[in-house]
Amino acid sequence: MKLWGMPILLGLLTAAGLAGALVGEGGWDDLAALALAVPVAVGAWHALRRLSGTKD
Repeated sequence: MKLWGMPILLGLLTAAGLAGALVGEGGWDDLAALALAVPVAVGAWHALRRLSGTKD
């Protein structure tokens, strides 16, 4: 589970964000946008780390 935990979490967060954006109104739209922004931010962070040459 250590290897697949974060990808599964990001996938579930994305699915919840998409579903919330489709069926939600008002505050749900804001939560959906946040849920969809988290995987994008994680991907951008990893891309920037790779470009800068920083490793764990």
